[in-house]
Amino acid sequence: MFSRISRRIPFQNLNRTSVLHRAQPLLTKPAAPSTAFFSSQRSLKTRLREGENLYGLFLLSFSPEMAEIASYAGYDFIVVDMEHGAGGVREALTCIRAVEAAGSSTVLRVPDNCQAWTKKALDLGPDGIMFPMIETGKAPSDAVSYCRYRPDGLRGCAYSIVRDSKFGFDEEYLRNYTDQLLIMCQIESEEGVKNVKDIVAVDGMDCVMMGPRDLSASLGLLHDPGNAKVKSLMRTAETAVIASDPENGGAYLAGMATAQDKPVDLRLRGYHMIIGATDVPLFKKAVVDDVKSFKFGCS
Repeated sequence: MFSRISRRIPFQNLNRTSVLHRAQPLLTKPAAPSTAFFSSQRSLKTRLREGENLYGLFLLSFSPEMAEIASYAGYDFIVVDMEHGAGGVREALTCIRAVEAAGSSTVLRVPDNCQAWTKKALDLGPDGIMFPMIETGKAPSDAVSYCRYRPDGLRGCAYSIVRDSKFGFDEEYLRNYTDQLLIMCQIESEEGVKNVKDIVAVDGMDCVMMGPRDLSASLGLLHDPGNAKVKSLMRTAETAVIASDPENGGAYLAGMATAQDKPVDLRLRGYHMIIGATDVPLFKKAVVDDVKSFKFGCS
């Protein structure tokens, strides 16, 4: 057998150089993806700076299918709610991926204004982060510090291995991450409204999100969110935020549509970001209407 093979392919006729060359491992470093590869979609912060009004949805179900459907439907951003939703970090990541695949953007609302939750949330790579129940000027200052690496803040440094930096592939990450991340703080209490000017003045805090339901509860009016006192405090906070200049130390204004304030009402009052609905009640209404239509002939 060996002699037959040798006669067919004489060893002395082989090009040793070419064989050895082909056997060598690839020694050249693959080209890193270009900056454009990671910045093909405009950030929420960029879109706000360019004057867009953005429309979003709260996601409490942590369903990646719901997140993806909502994104394809045309919502500009999806707020994955880690404060009231049932999911954790792993489930939030799945939703972020679904939203991005469908061409939209994600904001993570963390359960609390603390360093640990902020670090876990930001390492997932959302477009924005929302802090609940901000009541003093110190609270948003703390929140911003949790979003910045030292020496500018307190965020733990794992940027070379986490999703926020594309696992280290985004070589421009450290130069750009503060410009890309939208930091939102919620005013949802009487105390927060009293300190609205101090909150808005915090450097690095980009957007105030109004919380009308908790605001009414803080006034002892949990079951009466349409009360004149609630509306008055809402207008006070709105006026202060709108009067500020986001490009010169001020903030954008965001809010949640309610039975008292439809999305169009908020837009007419100057809101820059409007959350029109939440996935769970939307689905609840759809299934209730479907059952009623079949069982009782109701349209």
